[in-house]
Amino acid sequence: MDLRPAEVTSILKREIENYQGNTKLQGVGTVLTVGDGVARVYGLDDCMMNELLEFAGGVRGVALNLEEDNVGCVLLGDATKVKEGDRVKTTGRIISVPTGPALLGRVVNALGDPLDGKGPLAVTASDYLPIEQPAPNVVEREPVKQPLQTGIKAIDAMIPIGRGQRELVIGDRQTGKTALLIDTIINQKTTGGGDPKNPEQVICIYVAMGQKQSTVVDVVRRLELAGAMPYTIVVSASATDEASMQYLAAYGGCTMGERFRDEGRHVVIMYDDLYKQALAYRQVMLLLRRPPGREAFPGDVFNLHSRLLERAAKLSRDAHKNNPRYKAGGGSLTALPVVETQEGDVSAYIPTNVISITDGQIFLESNLFNSGVRPAVNVGVSVSRVGGSAQIPAMKKIAGGLRINLAQYRELQAFAQFGSDLDKATQSALTRGEKLVELLKQGQYVPVPVEKQIMVIYAGTSGSLDDFPTKKLAEFEKAFLSYVADTHPEVGAGILETKNVSDAAKATLDKAIAAVKKQFVS
Repeated sequence: MDLRPAEVTSILKREIENYQGNTKLQGVGTVLTVGDGVARVYGLDDCMMNELLEFAGGVRGVALNLEEDNVGCVLLGDATKVKEGDRVKTTGRIISVPTGPALLGRVVNALGDPLDGKGPLAVTASDYLPIEQPAPNVVEREPVKQPLQTGIKAIDAMIPIGRGQRELVIGDRQTGKTALLIDTIINQKTTGGGDPKNPEQVICIYVAMGQKQSTVVDVVRRLELAGAMPYTIVVSASATDEASMQYLAAYGGCTMGERFRDEGRHVVIMYDDLYKQALAYRQVMLLLRRPPGREAFPGDVFNLHSRLLERAAKLSRDAHKNNPRYKAGGGSLTALPVVETQEGDVSAYIPTNVISITDGQIFLESNLFNSGVRPAVNVGVSVSRVGGSAQIPAMKKIAGGLRINLAQYRELQAFAQFGSDLDKATQSALTRGEKLVELLKQGQYVPVPVEKQIMVIYAGTSGSLDDFPTKKLAEFEKAFLSYVADTHPEVGAGILETKNVSDAAKATLDKAIAAVKKQFVS
């Protein structure tokens, strides 16, 4: 065989030129100990905080404790597949979740993996974003002014929520906290007709942490029946999931919401609930040997919630000019965290922490709930620190004295129990308060549009119903709204268009109230 040096040289040259080196540096460590969903790994010297790690058997983990001689890692899967001596690889990326329109209408876990059996998500590598992101700074924000209507009369009238606000929902178990959140999601259908492609449509994200799986299934079924799932994402880390998944779910859901906010959309995210998240975090941190503090929670449990809730914001119109992270300005992320109290104790560690971070709280009281006042909102303890800025002028004007009337009623009600003779003014205040309490009652899963809320509250605060039987007020409300819609549809349309109630509209409503009252008398 004839060897031609020139030909061999040309072949070698060509091969060298076309060679593409695919070698990459990867940290590899060894599992020292594993137990209770926590592993200690030796040899990962270049590991980052919150970095995703790969264990043998396909189990993933997150590095949370970077110590001098080992890394404390929380497992995000079946811990029985990991054993002492296994190899661990670094991935070079902070734990991330998929984001974007492909998640709308889906139920996913804390890492964004589908749980609803509808197949894989149509996402690309660029759709994955880190679950920990910095909150918008002061320059990138603007004041909260735009209302987020919940469809619940007592809240929209007295404890208004604005887009970009953080409003805590707090109360004992079985007081209607989750029902309030579902009503809010259903009511967002009015913003864009339930079409997620409509830029006006508010996107909803419901994060369930530590809930029973049956509860999450019931929520999804409710949303499907109401036609609310197309613009909603449900993130579920149920009570049977690992503690690490329960505490990470809130951050994953927040990142999914931020993607829409940063593109100029409006998002409302519900964390149900942060007390269970804190318990899961406590479990993980104590296993990682972090020192316990008050009520056995680690010292950084305040930071756990503050760095999550600070990410809720109303972006300024020029946010994208100041920071290339934002695709467009003007978007908002509204947070509605839930905290469960024990026997109404709002002074416990986690409730006080979250109250101090949020812009107000809606306190749901067991006594009110059991006495038939639903939603069981305690107006005295509940507050919105955004206030009238987050209401349309019509609601601000009509419902202005509502809180004071109800506060007086509660005070006089306690006084009147002694059975002493009451003067006319006191009797009048008690009568008015009784009617208002009845008018603010509302069934579950039937949110009321804002223009109808204004009409009903006007009927109560104007004094026209002071002589009407309290027991028949629910029937009156239904008949009154139906009468106005049939005979004077221009009133509701005018309130929505002008955001105000004209004198002519008030006169029309007074006539309608009188006409409907006659129906009940006859």
